[in-house]
Amino acid sequence: MLDEYKAFLATIRKLTREEEAVLWKQYKEEGLLEARQSLIEHYQPLVFREAMKYGLQEAVTLDLIQEGTVGLMEAVEKYNPSLGVAFSLYALHRVRGRMVDFLQENGKDLLLDKGEEEAYLTETVPDTAFESADKSVLHSTVDRAMSRLPEREQDVLRMVYLKEQSAQETAAAMDVSTAYVYRLEKRGIRRLRGMLSKLIHDRK
Repeated sequence: MLDEYKAFLATIRKLTREEEAVLWKQYKEEGLLEARQSLIEHYQPLVFREAMKYGLQEAVTLDLIQEGTVGLMEAVEKYNPSLGVAFSLYALHRVRGRMVDFLQENGKDLLLDKGEEEAYLTETVPDTAFESADKSVLHSTVDRAMSRLPEREQDVLRMVYLKEQSAQETAAAMDVSTAYVYRLEKRGIRRLRGMLSKLIHDRK
């Protein structure tokens, strides 16, 4: 079934800015459901790319695609084109959130890309204690610590540091204020530093 889905994706042509703007106008201002469906179909590749990042079995990947599509549909419903935020950025937060929720509810382990983990540590939690830690232990330790953060704090840290999005972009994607993003970021970093220090200390 995944091959069939890939074949469907191969038929999707990327919209021009003008074409997409017309579809948003037709849906948001005129209530044209055909325009809504067209937007959902044209952004299916975003869902597929996100689902494939986890490298899971085909059956689970198809479940992720289904969950991500629900998130995409929610994003289309809530998106406000007049705010000037790229829809791909706005939708990605909801698509990824649906997938992560599904994996957590079904007991699947979430692992960050190894390169992303190291970059995350370097930029957010520099500590001389890490220099003596085995890298494989360090990777698992970061993942454990991140998974214990409140969901909103996890989202902010991943978007700001791993995806290199600005606080303003993150705020728009999450439908919150920039000040709130800064507060979540500060709290998340403080918690993460504390947990990492404790986890590494406990393993010595």
